[in-house]
Amino acid sequence: MPEVIAKSALEGRTETLGLVTLAEVEVGPITSVALFPGGGKLAAKGLKALGLAMAAHSTVTEKEGARIVWTGRDQAFLTGVVPSALEGAALTDQSDGWTVLGLSGPGAVDVLARLVPLDLRLGACPVGTALRSQLNHMNAVILRVGDHAFEIMVFRSMARSAWHEIHAAMEMLAARAGTKS
Repeated sequence: MPEVIAKSALEGRTETLGLVTLAEVEVGPITSVALFPGGGKLAAKGLKALGLAMAAHSTVTEKEGARIVWTGRDQAFLTGVVPSALEGAALTDQSDGWTVLGLSGPGAVDVLARLVPLDLRLGACPVGTALRSQLNHMNAVILRVGDHAFEIMVFRSMARSAWHEIHAAMEMLAARAGTKS
C-alpha cells in the first residue's frame, strides 16, 4: 500500500518585498464549530475547558495556542487544538481544506487595500478582528493579528492564486516606493 505524505499547500513559502513579508503560516488543526439551535450553553462549557468562549461577531481570541475565529453566525474555526467533543455543536475537521497566509510589515494594510473591499486600517479593524470577505475573486477569512500583521485564510485549492494576487500587489507597492528587491 502506498504511503501518503502530508504537505502544506505552499510548502512553507516566504517572501519579503520592500517592508512587507508574505508567508505560509502553520496554525495546526482547524476544526469548524457550528452551533446546533439552542446549543450555545452546552458548547460554552466545552470551550471553557480550553479557556475559550464561542467567538463573538467578527472576533478572534487566543489562549495557550488555541484560537477561536468567528466565521459566521453561530460558526467559528477552532485552531491549534483538536477538541475531543463539544456538546451542542457539530465539529468538522477542516485542516486539509484551508491554507493560512501571513502578511506583515508597515505596508501590509496597503497591500490588502488593493485586494479586499473593506477598510482594514487599524482604527476600523483593530487587533483581534476576524472578517469574512473577498480577496479579489476568492472567499477569505481575514484576521488582524498585530498592528501591522494579518492572517488570511483561503481554501487550499485557492492557495497559489491567493499567493499570486497578494504577491502582485506587493510588487506594485514596492516598485512604487522604489524598494523592490
